[in-house]
Amino acid sequence: MNLTEYLNQSIESLLRDALRNTASNPKESAFFIRSMHVQKKASDIRSRSEKAGRHVPPFLIASIASQCNLHCVGCYARANHVCADTASEELPAPRWKKIFLEAAGLGVSFVLLAGGEPLFRKDVLRSASEVPDVIFPVFTNGTMLDEEYLKLFSRSRNLIPVLSVEGDAPETDARRGAGVYRRVADVMKKIKEEGIFYGCSITVTRENLPNITADDFVDRLSANGCKLIFYVEYVPAVPGTEDLAPNDADRGFLADQLKKLRSRRQPILFFSFPGDEKALGGCLAAGRGFFHINARGGAEPCPFSPYSDIGLKEHTLAEAMDSPLFYGIQKNGLTDIPHDGGCALFAKQDAVRDILKGQEGK
Repeated sequence: MNLTEYLNQSIESLLRDALRNTASNPKESAFFIRSMHVQKKASDIRSRSEKAGRHVPPFLIASIASQCNLHCVGCYARANHVCADTASEELPAPRWKKIFLEAAGLGVSFVLLAGGEPLFRKDVLRSASEVPDVIFPVFTNGTMLDEEYLKLFSRSRNLIPVLSVEGDAPETDARRGAGVYRRVADVMKKIKEEGIFYGCSITVTRENLPNITADDFVDRLSANGCKLIFYVEYVPAVPGTEDLAPNDADRGFLADQLKKLRSRRQPILFFSFPGDEKALGGCLAAGRGFFHINARGGAEPCPFSPYSDIGLKEHTLAEAMDSPLFYGIQKNGLTDIPHDGGCALFAKQDAVRDILKGQEGK
């Protein structure tokens, strides 16, 4: 089975599971029933494009905001100087909407909205809500999710809030700041009361791994209405934090725990990055399964590989998919496994820079 077929079937399975997990919520069930039909059409578009010689990734990651109100320990965005206390050089909302509409036309199924803190860009989120054929998971620290945002998420079911936690209160507050866990927990209660489908994103470190994969922790999230859990391995973008990154033994433990958690048949969907990429033959970055668009519009292989040779400010999404940098990364096998650490391209950033320098010399 080729990658496009595998990803198409995986998305179909994901939506089917999501529908099953929302059976008691008519509003959400109606959304996922519609989404199954819409995303089947998107899968067909991608398959036709594949036969015509163009590979369209089903996912995009869009860091729509350069501003954040937290100072999380080890934040890759601040380490790469793409996130700060104030906004700078962000694409305007009308341009983002054109990108989202083009993505829908090309058959992109999901655009993951990140930052900085994406809730600083209410204008962009409203634009995303007006593109119903794309599903937008919104990765947020949750501290800015107020009543107005609750109404937006309730009204626009294609926007799915994904709240960041690091475990329970001690782990979350240690990384994100005192009192953050309580604020996010209060948001979870309000989202649950509104019947909004939401998830949690957890950065996996060697320190929190046992707790965040324990049955009782997952059960608490489930009781609070959480329907998705993303386990994302910590990438040591900040020097001196290498010991926090999971090693091979830790990744093996995570894989075993995920098997157990998934076998419990809870109403939660579990994802692991980059762990789940192994089933897909390697890293999905640089256009294999996704690529990243930064707040300025630069098309990058991945958030952890912030290099670009083409921008969405001047170019179309289709042109960005033909990025020579992406082609060079795939041609040179930089997305292959095995690799060390939580991100293949982060571990091979010198090679990525060499490809970029080679293009500049032509």
